[in-house]
Amino acid sequence: MVFDYDVIVIGAGHAGCEAAHASAKMGVSTLLVTMDMNKIAQMSCNPAVGGIAKGQIVREIDALGGMMGIVTDRTAIQFRMLNRSKGPAMWSPRSQSDRMKFSAEWRRILENTDNLYMWQDSVVSLIIEEGEVRGVVTALGVRFNARKVILTAGTFLNGLMHVGRAQVKGGRVSEPYSKGITEQLVDYGFTADRMKTGTPVRIDGRSVKWELTVPQQGDDDFHKFSYLPGVRRELKQRECYITYTNASTHEILRQGLPDSPLYNGQIQSIGPRYCPSIETKIVTFADKDEHQLFLEPEGEDTQEFYLNGFSSSLPLDVQVNALSTVPALSDVRIYRPGYAIEYDFFDPTQLLHTLETKLVKGLYFAGQVNGTTGYEEAAGQGLMAGINAANAVLGRGEFVLSRDEAYIGVLIDDLVTKGVDEPYRMFTSRAEYRILLRQDDADMRLTPYGYNLGLATQERYDLMLAKREARDGLIEFISGYSLKPALINPVLEEMGTSPLKQGIKLRELILRPAITIRNIAPHIEALQRYLSTIEEARREEIIEAAEILVKYEGYIERERLVAEKIRRLEDLKLEDRINYAEVKALSTEARQKLEKIRPATVAQASRIPGISPSDINILLLLLGR
Repeated sequence: MVFDYDVIVIGAGHAGCEAAHASAKMGVSTLLVTMDMNKIAQMSCNPAVGGIAKGQIVREIDALGGMMGIVTDRTAIQFRMLNRSKGPAMWSPRSQSDRMKFSAEWRRILENTDNLYMWQDSVVSLIIEEGEVRGVVTALGVRFNARKVILTAGTFLNGLMHVGRAQVKGGRVSEPYSKGITEQLVDYGFTADRMKTGTPVRIDGRSVKWELTVPQQGDDDFHKFSYLPGVRRELKQRECYITYTNASTHEILRQGLPDSPLYNGQIQSIGPRYCPSIETKIVTFADKDEHQLFLEPEGEDTQEFYLNGFSSSLPLDVQVNALSTVPALSDVRIYRPGYAIEYDFFDPTQLLHTLETKLVKGLYFAGQVNGTTGYEEAAGQGLMAGINAANAVLGRGEFVLSRDEAYIGVLIDDLVTKGVDEPYRMFTSRAEYRILLRQDDADMRLTPYGYNLGLATQERYDLMLAKREARDGLIEFISGYSLKPALINPVLEEMGTSPLKQGIKLRELILRPAITIRNIAPHIEALQRYLSTIEEARREEIIEAAEILVKYEGYIERERLVAEKIRRLEDLKLEDRINYAEVKALSTEARQKLEKIRPATVAQASRIPGISPSDINILLLLLGR
């Protein structure tokens, strides 16, 4: 039997789910191959989505027509907007999810997506002919033909788990690993290496002394991930809890270090700097007497808790003994210990910005196989790989987001331009245009793209246009409405801000730090009336969007001008026009790196580590500039 598809996606993690959904939604026949259809979109580590910069990626996925935001909202058991004490460029949504319902919701969506089919099996090799991918072969010996293949294998490629000196082959606890693909691609000329990550112990909530913890409640306002007003949090909301390690905890952990795979030479691969294990923390921050721990519920009704801050690969007895020194966990019982996992990844500088590999036409990589860490980074890559694979099948051009258009654009450009020397995690600091890439306006930036691609629905596009019209209308109203000192000064004095000496427009008053549209509205009847004309379901969202544009107008405009200046370099295409090895005016390092990366534009070349301004000037001269 012959099985033919346009696109095959290998792996049903967060990258694979977004890739398969996007490809199928765009109208091409898509096969999603996964080892276990009951483990689709597993939250292998913490049961949460979003966080600093990661939350912005999820909102961008939603704005484009992806599904992570919708699934997260429907399965959320706590939502918080992080960094509210800072400016709106730093605000980042984060949500705890019901782990089991998150997976079930993703499966429900995939099973009901037109053009999308699933097969439960393990891919053991790719079919590559004349430099182009032609399909895959599975462990059951089945051949599936395809014009494009997207590899999203996560931590499964030669996965090896560690608990103390014990080692178990697998891609995730109690799940088999995948062998064959790495070896095949290395033989073909790809560069691969090993990375490691870890996950904490899972705790039985019935053994926790909750009175010795500090509850952490979620937000109860209009914020969420999806821009669709009909998508909302439906599950019972739960609290998280904070507790701390102490000197006794650290002493037990310190004594266990000789049996730690991280310190006895058992693990040689690269680990994450920004999500360190508890044993790394006590070594790196030896002067600290305590570290914060978060007990996060794994579901709406379960007693299982994830102990955020206690990732570890120490032996079981060391983990339990150390935990029992924490007062709230003195009688602790666990479901399973923390463990570390090593796995294969491929140097992402071997990719184009579309996430297609340079060596094999039609083969795309997305997710942890590119050296990233995190559900959100994986999902963003999966979405872009799915879009570009479908575009290629349909004969359309490539779809690439620039660094001033999306965090997803920053993520992919960083990967393909700079490569990785540790698991890549997104931060707001990585985005030089973060005031343009706020979480509140991802729909304005990206929904038109999603609509033109066939991902975002007509309903979503119309909602975006209606929101823009309402936002701009509100800005126009406050810009034209005049205030007289006699009427507003008593209110201003009451609010602790200086009174007016002459009449001003309401917009000027909103610029004051102490004044917001919400807190001034009860004192201005005309403003109250205007706000009542805005659709109630999205009123708060529209007020916030308008206020951010008004208060931060100067910063936004300044950053936009800088972005436009840099974008001119993005328009200067390099492609394969220059043989860098022969340009002796370039430094030796520049020749080597430009030859390896083969940047598409002068702007991309300028972002390669080791490329100097003088090297860029030489490139400009070569282009006749």
